Amino acid sequence: MSKEYTCLGMMSGTSGDGVDASIIKSNGQDKFTILREKYYKYEKDLGNQIHFLKKKINNINDLNTFELSIKELEKKITMFHVKAAKDISGGFDLDLIGFHGQTLYHNPNQKTSIQIGNGNLLSQLLKKKVVFNFRKNDIRNGGEGAPLTPIFHKHIIKSKKIDFPGSVLNIGGISNISLIYNDNDNDILSKDIGPGNCLIDSWIRSHTDKMFDDQGKISARGKVNEVILEQALETYENNLKKFKNVSLDTKDFDISFVRGLSLEDGAATLTSYTAKIISSNILSFLEKFKNKKIKILICGGGRKNFNLINQIENNSPSNLIFHKSEDYGLNGDFVESQAFGYLAIRSLLSLPISFPKTTRCSRPSIGGEIIDF
Repeated sequence: MSKEYTCLGMMSGTSGDGVDASIIKSNGQDKFTILREKYYKYEKDLGNQIHFLKKKINNINDLNTFELSIKELEKKITMFHVKAAKDISGGFDLDLIGFHGQTLYHNPNQKTSIQIGNGNLLSQLLKKKVVFNFRKNDIRNGGEGAPLTPIFHKHIIKSKKIDFPGSVLNIGGISNISLIYNDNDNDILSKDIGPGNCLIDSWIRSHTDKMFDDQGKISARGKVNEVILEQALETYENNLKKFKNVSLDTKDFDISFVRGLSLEDGAATLTSYTAKIISSNILSFLEKFKNKKIKILICGGGRKNFNLINQIENNSPSNLIFHKSEDYGLNGDFVESQAFGYLAIRSLLSLPISFPKTTRCSRPSIGGEIIDF
């Protein structure tokens, strides 16, 4: 019988709004139990610093230009994680911590993916083994460093007894999809398929004191500017050659094309734009399985934007059956933090976390840098 480890997985996604934390118990394969979960929202100043710095870093040279600011922010983010870890872990004897950190810059063409967060400091202050820097080994093996959660998505599909082919759609800042059509890890398919919340969030942050469009209510009050939408989608189609990668960054998209619209109309147009790209790319991603019924579990913060989800569903053919993760007893807010706990355990056990058909790495890759306390 394989040993199970108690692990705290912590994830701060591309939305940069806070930290999702999940304590799990798993063998990194088929056994998996959720013990405790909690969300820790960044203080407004910290969230603003993250978004400010992300806007400043547009190329690899900017990482050197803003080195001091990055180090200062990294320490703040690490200390925030320390505080969160101490709060959630009371009563549990953790074997290790899976620490994703905050993505600051991701460019697969440059084989660069930067997550800030000091794993050594976290380990030292918490007196625990820490797994971090999950993407480094994949990139070293020719991969793009993302997406990394598909092996966990496979666990979800199997544990929830969803028939093959089954799919998981995560709508965070960026949207990504995984398809599991058999039991072979090497056959898991996955890719990023467009913006998720990033454009809508950016618009809302720049026009209100809110961080996101709660339940899609603001966009639902607006009217889509069809002319602007059509032009933006045409530009996107023309630029598709830029998006040959399996991973994307929020920098690949921007909100400039809705500048001048009202708050509501801008949100409505961006929501329609996002939904059309997601649904179109789901269709092309699943092209080989167009004659099969496929259940798609939706997780991530975007599943709460009802206007966005309704449009994705309405744009999709009838063979695709969408379910919120909650329909299967999964809290969709914590799938990624669970995943990085699971990936940390796999890293500890020298089990691969990425595969040629998920990140384009040359061979199944063991990820995660381990800091032994």
